[in-house]
Parts: sequence; structure tokens; C-alpha cells
Amino acid sequence: MPTRKSAAGAAARRPPARRRGRLAPGVKARGLDAAEVVASLEDPALAPLTALVRSAGGAPIGAYREPLGGRALLLASLPLAAVQPTPFQRDLSPTHAKRLAAKIDETAAFLDPLIVVRGEDGRLWTPNGRHRLAAAKVLGLKQITALISPDDSLAYRILALNTEKAHNLKDRSLEVIRMARNLAKRRGTERESSFAPEFEAPELLTLGIVYEQSPRFAGGAYSAFLKKVDRFGERALTASLAQRADFGARLVEIDARVKKIISGLQARGFKSPYLRNYVVARINPVRFHKAKKGDTAPPMPLAQALTRMAGAARDFNLSSVSNSDLAWVAVGAGD
Repeated sequence: MPTRKSAAGAAARRPPARRRGRLAPGVKARGLDAAEVVASLEDPALAPLTALVRSAGGAPIGAYREPLGGRALLLASLPLAAVQPTPFQRDLSPTHAKRLAAKIDETAAFLDPLIVVRGEDGRLWTPNGRHRLAAAKVLGLKQITALISPDDSLAYRILALNTEKAHNLKDRSLEVIRMARNLAKRRGTERESSFAPEFEAPELLTLGIVYEQSPRFAGGAYSAFLKKVDRFGERALTASLAQRADFGARLVEIDARVKKIISGLQARGFKSPYLRNYVVARINPVRFHKAKKGDTAPPMPLAQALTRMAGAARDFNLSSVSNSDLAWVAVGAGD
């Protein structure tokens, strides 16, 4: 039986319990002081925006400098008709917009301003307020408050900050490919890799092209594969998108073969909901590849990986599948 002394010694040697739910503050304080945040509507940097607001039938309300970067921002009231979502934004969910409108109506307060930038041809775009804008229309609002930034490029960098309605893989992919096509019209000669912050992940471009053609495509089954082999290219954006269209078409062909394999397995009595995941994992040529720390190079080029994946799908042996294999896939999916 352990003595009181030995128990005390063990407790002393035990590492201290970690506190949960706390974040360490930044090592160094950053940003503006309170007096520096204050800005005037007469700030020359805001003059073009205030003129744009007035010409749209709105009214400037106030101004301040964003506390991290120091850029002057304009708070304004705008007619609903003057604001449009960015043309490359994800599709509207009418159900979500109606539910959001009902909740706003319950509180009798529309509190969150839209983020707005100056879009093409001087129009006002909201990169992250599509559902709030739709909810305001459902409620019949005349005006809506907006936080307007003179940084037009924010329209292409807002995806990572959009938390109004959680993006699923399809939403993100479609928004990224629409954004890429819009940028290609004006900056198509720039390298694809230079847009990495806007596009977030290269596989979203490839999947976006597929989702445009096949809205019901099971992108989640191929996401892990693409993450390992898809990278931003050094070609011009226009040329890169053309190449990705070929990659997307090849992925659709592979998925057509996967569907035939699944039908064959179902005919043999396999009814698992994880059949697609299992088949895609089996034909994935890089499924066992483990990237070393700091290694960002793909195990093989995407074109080569698609060729090998198509070959594996073509040569898939239905008789090699067992229920125990599918059980392991189910365990992995649960984890």
C-alpha cells in the first residue's frame, strides 16, 4: 500500500494540468492606439467612397481607421438596390435567408453591417453579406448599414473570413472557381500561384470546375487524394484554368468508373454507405504517402496521379473486396 510520502512525491512529479479554454496573447502588442483609430469623413482617402455613397442614394455616417492595418474605413447607410453580392460568390440558400430574416425580425434589430467594396464599373459589392442582404430584402428594409473599404482586392480575399454561413466543400469550391474566372478576365497573365491567398487551396479550383459540370459530384471522397497531389501552378492563370478543366474532366471519368464499381459491389451484396470512400481509397495511388515535416512537394504530379488512378479503377477486382475491408473504412470515417 503506497505511503502518504510516496503519494506526495508522485504528485510533485506529475506535470501541471493544462488549462483549457484560454489563448495566449500575442508576444508583442500590435495595431493602433485609440486616438489613432479616430478618422474624419473629410479624410482624403475616403473622398471617392463618400462620393460613391452619395451618388448611390446613401449617406456617410462615420469613419475610422481599422485597428490592425490602419486603413481608413467608411460607415454608411445604403439603399438595398445599390449593393450586390460579388458575382463569384456561392449560391444563395433561400431557406437560410428566410430563417435569418425571421431571427432578425424577432430581435427587431439589424445589427451587423455588410462589408462592402467598390466592384467593377463602380458598383458596390458585398463579398460576405449575401444572406444578410437577402434577409434585408425579405424584411422589406429600405436602407442597410455597410462598412465600406477602399481596398477593392478585399473582394477576392474575404473567403477565409466568411463565417456568416459555414461553407461546405461544394460552396467553397464553386466560390473559388468563380473568383478565378473573374480574375482571369483582368489579370489572366499573372501566375496562378500569385493568387494563393485568394484561392485558399489548389484542389478547390479543380473541384470547382467539376462541381460546375456535375453539381452532385461527391467531392469529399476525392478531397484527401487531391490535397496530396494538387498544387498551385506557375503558369498564367488563364492557361492554368484550361489545364485544370482537363484535370476536372479526367476526374469525372474516374468517378464514372467508380460508380460502376459500386454498382458491381452492390450486386454482390455489399450495402455499406462507405462503398465510395472504400473504392476511392483503393484506387488512390498516394494513399500510403506520408509527407515529411516541411515537405510541400507532391509525391507525384497531378496528371500522373490521375493516370494511375484511372488505371486502378479500370483494373479493379470486385472479388478482392471483403466485409472486413469495409468495416475498417467505417472505423476510419467515424474517427
